[in-house]
Amino acid sequence: MPVSEPSSSATRSHTHPSGAAQFATAAHVFSLLSDPTRLHLVWSLARGEADVNTLTEASGAARPAVSQHLAKLRLAGLVQVRKDGRRSVYSLHDGHLRRLVIEAVNHADHTVTGAPPHD
Repeated sequence: MPVSEPSSSATRSHTHPSGAAQFATAAHVFSLLSDPTRLHLVWSLARGEADVNTLTEASGAARPAVSQHLAKLRLAGLVQVRKDGRRSVYSLHDGHLRRLVIEAVNHADHTVTGAPPHD
């Protein structure tokens, strides 16, 4: 029985059916985002591209840890990097991930603050 999706453009699903490969890939994305530091890094990148120094300051994590997390995210294809002189500037690969992380953090905010749920 198909599950209906909300009609919002931010949550509109693709029209092809999802199979085992899609669910395994999605589970891998969730496993990468299950680390609070990686989630914070991706959430920061959802707001715009940033270099390692900016992400280190924003996350409060040690620079070596931030670099290691960014490497994992890059290898998984979730973030991309470009050189700007001597700096490496990171950004999210696509809007799907941006919306996923923003919604997850918004959901967490409602849970933590006790704000009522909404669509």
